[in-house]
Amino acid sequence: MEIGAWKGIWVIAEQIGGSLNSVSLELLSKARQMKEELQSSEPVTAVILGSGVRNMADELGQYGAEEVIVVDHEALAIFENDTYAAVLSDLILERKPEIILMGATAIGQDLAPMLGGILNTGVAAHCVDVRINEEGELVSVVPAFGGKVLGDILCPDHRPQMATLKPGILGEPVPQKGASFKVTEYQAEESLKKVTGRVKAVAINKKESQGIPLEKAEVIVAGGWGIGSNENWHYLEELAKLLGGAVGCTRPAIDENWAEGEHQMIGTSGKSVRPKVYIGAAVSGSTHHLCGMKDSGLVISINTDENAPIFAASDVCIVADAAKFLPKLLEKIKQA
Repeated sequence: MEIGAWKGIWVIAEQIGGSLNSVSLELLSKARQMKEELQSSEPVTAVILGSGVRNMADELGQYGAEEVIVVDHEALAIFENDTYAAVLSDLILERKPEIILMGATAIGQDLAPMLGGILNTGVAAHCVDVRINEEGELVSVVPAFGGKVLGDILCPDHRPQMATLKPGILGEPVPQKGASFKVTEYQAEESLKKVTGRVKAVAINKKESQGIPLEKAEVIVAGGWGIGSNENWHYLEELAKLLGGAVGCTRPAIDENWAEGEHQMIGTSGKSVRPKVYIGAAVSGSTHHLCGMKDSGLVISINTDENAPIFAASDVCIVADAAKFLPKLLEKIKQA
């Protein structure tokens, strides 16, 4: 492979039903930073696929894309991995981007490895950061051994270099004033003729979660295994409601069906959050979880174990049984 022929940084933007996923905007900000590290003259490029998605180019341009490639076709209205991969692989082989970034979302985790297989290149998944090293190579930072260590992954002999990054891990995207960008249309008909998949997406059924999205909440009340039972879980929900916040959790709460679902999980395999106030109730503080909430403002933790790892990352440490402490806290808040 002639590695020198591959140039530029691409972000594969994600949209569902005409709404951009915010992780795409986060990735564009990171791509602009990496372009400076590379001292590259190639434009940071966003690629958006779908049907009726031309109007999204403006938002992508405002958040850092210097070129937006629009692939608009009715066959792309709903995500299908083989269809999207067929179109993107042809486009990538034609334009040869050096680096491709995608969100570590349900779509990104499905599409990225399929693209990697077609293009015969590596994909670093669930990254918490990416950077450029002294040799001008992409370094993808990935949690390993249950989040206890962070490992660097490189792909020195194949192109493109690909990575998926967790939503929220890069911080709030900032629009650029007076941004200039160009829009390029890519015709997908020839690529779509190659699709032979037997699975057809026919509709999108979306269940709206109640309350404030975890990544947008200024206050998060998170519960762990130590909360003990589903009967105690309602204390977290009541406290979050009183404080105008959202409820988060660790993996055991999902396994026990105390929490609503995966969208509430915080950690390396869940969401990364930055609330002004984080209250951890019966959360032990494994590295896996800490990676997802380490950038919180005020951290308050309640745990029966005075040596719990979460206390090392906390501003306020309360040694107590959360199931007994929370009802008293709720009573005091209501009185106030």
